Amino acid sequence: MASMSLSFSSSLCSSRIPESKRRFQQRETTSVRCVLAASKSSPGGAAATMTKKRLWKEGEFPGTTEPSNTRRTPLKNVKKKLDRRSKASGWANTVTETLSDLIAKKQWLQALEVFEMLREQPFYQPKEGTYMKLLVLLGKSGQPNRAQKLFDEMLEEGLEPTAELYTALLGAYCRSNLIDEAFSVLERMKSLPQCQPDVYTYSTLLKVCVDASLFDLVESLYREMDERLITPNTVTQNIVLSGYGRVGRFDQMEKVLSDMLVSTECKPDVWTMNIILSVFGNMGKIEMMESWYEKFRNFGIEPETRSFNILIGAYGKKRMYDKMSSVMEYMRKLEFPWTTSTYNNIIEAFADVGDAKNMEYTFDQMRSEGMKADTKTFCCLINGYANAGLFHKVISSVQLAAKFEIPENTSFYNAVISACAKADDLIEMERVYTRMKERECVRDSRTFEIMVEAYEKEGMNDKIYYLEQERQQVMDHHAAATKEEENLPG
Repeated sequence: MASMSLSFSSSLCSSRIPESKRRFQQRETTSVRCVLAASKSSPGGAAATMTKKRLWKEGEFPGTTEPSNTRRTPLKNVKKKLDRRSKASGWANTVTETLSDLIAKKQWLQALEVFEMLREQPFYQPKEGTYMKLLVLLGKSGQPNRAQKLFDEMLEEGLEPTAELYTALLGAYCRSNLIDEAFSVLERMKSLPQCQPDVYTYSTLLKVCVDASLFDLVESLYREMDERLITPNTVTQNIVLSGYGRVGRFDQMEKVLSDMLVSTECKPDVWTMNIILSVFGNMGKIEMMESWYEKFRNFGIEPETRSFNILIGAYGKKRMYDKMSSVMEYMRKLEFPWTTSTYNNIIEAFADVGDAKNMEYTFDQMRSEGMKADTKTFCCLINGYANAGLFHKVISSVQLAAKFEIPENTSFYNAVISACAKADDLIEMERVYTRMKERECVRDSRTFEIMVEAYEKEGMNDKIYYLEQERQQVMDHHAAATKEEENLPG
């Protein structure tokens, strides 16, 4: 197998197109198209699909039919008894399976309703695993108060709490940025001998503090972990590393990274590598990104598909098409699959400069390989056509997205609104904005910024005034909704 070493001083710096009378940018984009064209015959193009088979654990469902040991019971009575058991078992299996499906589909309200039905049945036995899954689901769904209610009901049923269950509850508060409540759960855990916080508990708290840029609390948690003889693991360090890098605290970031390099228990991994590459790649610091790539490779860390996608995205934003194509070729050489993110990064690179021809070529290649486009794909296409002044193709892209049933989220509507603004079509821009409201899609600060800029360009101060009023109403509504959720009974 080819050596997994990507040298930025050689392979990524060299061009595959000889010097000619073409302009430099044309030469570079051609190299990307050559790589895309060559990939049509590459064996690593299409991703294989695997069908997951559900395997139920023995004894998972209550009411399992068991053979009767007595031979003296009349056959007729035995048959009736078995029929009753079979019906009860089938019903229990159906309800339990439905609950599992609803949890997998993240339909928290329906899952709670089915779980309530299950609890009312005579065969019901509380299980830690079921409560764990529901607590995690409620946390991910932004329902911390319902998670607390479920936790209290679990205790009432006599199920002994564990550190894992408390950590799931704490995580529910963290996901909703209710930091004070999360720390209250931590204090409760400390008071229970059988539920002492562990490295996963502290990692969850560290993440919410890092995301909120509360680095004083981060340092405090580190000290507390040290006092309790809890050693941070690689996941913990990666969380903090990412936070420092995001806000530009490079001194602290390098300190954490240096500690990881000499540690025997939390050595850096490919996630560490990806975090560092993303930090410098997003900032456009290509030399630093390449330098750290080499350091991680020398440390023995092998890159993965996401690592290469980060490099492609960084080079694309800097219009370094030769290096971008080199990474793409290198991925094919080592049989790394090109993913939707790979194509999105390439499409985005051409979209930013309004290179509709190469953008379309990449999108066609993506579809020919059976790769599924997502919302970001169409956001990039819409932005690219708008930058190229091809507004009729913006419309066709929106229509194609509808045909493919692409989710129309905030980023999607913002891309369309921005395209209308670039076309100076304020009437259509307002229509899209109205549709966004009708679909109850969240309007963020970017939504209002785009429209305000468009109105300012035309000197429409009255429109700006009403839009600013609406922006404030949206902000107030979000705040009220959050407060109402926090005060929900049970």
